[in-house]
Amino acid sequence: MDEIQLPVRKQNSHKGTFGKVLNIAGSPNYSGAAYLSSMSALRVGCGYVALASSPSVLQSVAAKTPDIVLVPIKQARNVIKNYDVVSLGCGFSTDAPAIIMFKSFMTELAILDLPVILDADGLNLLAKFKKMVLPDRLILTPHPKEASRLLGKDVSEILANPEDAATEISLNFKCTTVLKGHNTVVCSKKLNIYINETGNSALAKAGTGDVLCGMITGLTAQGMKPFEACKTAVYLHGKAGEFASKDLTEYSVLASDLLNYIPKAIKSAI
Repeated sequence: MDEIQLPVRKQNSHKGTFGKVLNIAGSPNYSGAAYLSSMSALRVGCGYVALASSPSVLQSVAAKTPDIVLVPIKQARNVIKNYDVVSLGCGFSTDAPAIIMFKSFMTELAILDLPVILDADGLNLLAKFKKMVLPDRLILTPHPKEASRLLGKDVSEILANPEDAATEISLNFKCTTVLKGHNTVVCSKKLNIYINETGNSALAKAGTGDVLCGMITGLTAQGMKPFEACKTAVYLHGKAGEFASKDLTEYSVLASDLLNYIPKAIKSAI
């Protein structure tokens, strides 16, 4: 518990005080990923979250919540500079149009001095373009299969030595790495290691990684350094799973349920 910290909440503040996120996420078959990764950023205290996605995804998310600003995906590159942090990849797709957009976004993000979080399809696309110029403040959040693609290794090797795998990713991509698993490993750009011990099998369900991505992004937007934001997010994410499973059992927790337990996790850490 003493290894994590929460951002300070200034009372003399406004939405911009707590950061602005641009979340580039979702595709027609994965609107839920866009919703979860956007809402979880708000739940950890971010002041403003905009979702850039396709029209069908924006329409779906708008029907679920009034709390997220909607940006047509074709306009996203023009407005990136207006945000404090960018997350890319949750439910994004890896088809031909997605590849073109990914290369375009990454070119822009490498120029701008912004923290960038790549998750899910953002990682799968990165694995195809390992030699591209990357942002200086980069966070990668792979599960073991995604890590195997990034490193060109078998999943069994990742599972056998997760600390080594996380360290190798941080070295290769000059980034902070969150290697998700039973005990998620966070490795800083300087190769400091944190092993998380919160969470349970309730988190082994589709969409929970999208929630974690949003939590990392939301904490980063509030000014936390990448390693601290990642440590805090994985700790709180695990605690949210624990609290949710006490009410719903480890069998029945949904990724969307975690959104309602993030406040309890934060309260337990204050």
